[in-house]
Amino acid sequence: MFSFTTIKDYHQFLADTPAGCSLAVRHYLAEISRHKDLNAFLEVFEDESLARAKTLDEKRQAGKPLGSLHGVVVAIKDIIAYKGHRMTAASRILEGYTSIFSATAIDRLLAEDAIIIGRNNCDEFAMGSTNENSAFGKVLNPIDKERVPGGSSGGSAVAVAAGLCMVSLGSDTGGSVRQPADFCGVVGLKPTYGRVSRYGLIAYGSSFDQIGVFAHSLADASLILQAIGGPDPLDGTTARAAQPDYRQAFTRQFQKLRIGYFKDAFEHPSLDREIKSRLNNMVTSLSESGHEVKPIDFEYIDYIVPAYYILTTAEASSNLSRYDGTRYGIRVQDRDLGLRDFYKKNRSMGFGKEVKRRILLGTFVLSAGYYDAYFTKAQQVRKLLIERTDLMFKQLDLIILPVSPSTAFRIGEKTEDPISMYLADIYTVYANLTGIPAVSLPLFSHSNGMPFGIQAMTSRFKELPLFQFSHQLMQQYKSYENPTL
Repeated sequence: MFSFTTIKDYHQFLADTPAGCSLAVRHYLAEISRHKDLNAFLEVFEDESLARAKTLDEKRQAGKPLGSLHGVVVAIKDIIAYKGHRMTAASRILEGYTSIFSATAIDRLLAEDAIIIGRNNCDEFAMGSTNENSAFGKVLNPIDKERVPGGSSGGSAVAVAAGLCMVSLGSDTGGSVRQPADFCGVVGLKPTYGRVSRYGLIAYGSSFDQIGVFAHSLADASLILQAIGGPDPLDGTTARAAQPDYRQAFTRQFQKLRIGYFKDAFEHPSLDREIKSRLNNMVTSLSESGHEVKPIDFEYIDYIVPAYYILTTAEASSNLSRYDGTRYGIRVQDRDLGLRDFYKKNRSMGFGKEVKRRILLGTFVLSAGYYDAYFTKAQQVRKLLIERTDLMFKQLDLIILPVSPSTAFRIGEKTEDPISMYLADIYTVYANLTGIPAVSLPLFSHSNGMPFGIQAMTSRFKELPLFQFSHQLMQQYKSYENPTL
């Protein structure tokens, strides 16, 4: 029987198993079928993945050079383009659309011999925190099916947590990798903005979006980042600097670090009491372990969520204006309609409730008379956050924060109160506003049986020390283990 622990162990297995890739793919196809009720996949590339596995087995047996992700089974969020495959952003408006090109991240995965097994369900156009906003049905949390998996990359998180693939790609605009990773008990990485090309990623908020990684271990997440990151001439926002060798993070010895945490965040009234207690105990433990840990008075914490939602909805309003049913997507069959009504009907039929809400909000804050009062002010807040963050990292190596105020919500708990759901992003949107890298680490188990952890952040393009510190933390805290399904 096939079982997966880490990519390193898997590669050792392949060295002794001639048909190992095929065996792995068949295993995951069976698991996807067995856990179909989770609704994590919108489409499974069964024949294609089996054929690629066979080709890779033959390549290995022939003694040819192998890619760093040889035979690794990957699932991708349904907003990342894969040439010749459907892509809907979990929306009716793109139903039937087939991508004519691949995202840079996909091309780089394939160049390193990865196997893409299917596309994952998500919140429509990556807008949501629960994965209840998909046009193709909600995704269930594999640990407790009465709870949400988080969003918007809920399907990608569940695919890893439930053992339906080895690793997966999601996107993180305001926590859409880290929060579902926290809710499902896996590692969730959001790289620095510009570390990974956004070419081929359907845009929600262009200055916020970043492709991220779900994995069982930090080492696996670092291998994926090593493969997909780096400069890309097709995306002018990618950094020109080459990536470091992330393997160094897992060989270095203990290093004393200067760690800061937002005092107001750890004492915020929205934070669950049990999470608050465990995280405060962890701060004490880190200090006793030799790290320099100090609280930070962060005066802008109450401005983070409003600034984030003003800016992202404004960008969404602009980005989603192209979906009108003219070039692609759902189209009303009524030749008597004028152009205005034609667009209106197409978008009314194609977009879901949450997407419409954010488009309307974004259009409002960009409208004459309100632009300066809302959008300009939010941009000023963002600038202050970036400046304050740069100053903090002159005195700190890392910042730690909770990931979410609570463990996974119950299904339907937040759907009638969108403001409450938006406020739940209080701890994750900070990294997107400032563009810094962040990782969600599954460290603890709540008394309700659900996982939760900590969020670690470093300054821009400092993923190497982020992996190093996070690895130390994961070694120290092993109280949470993902239940076997």
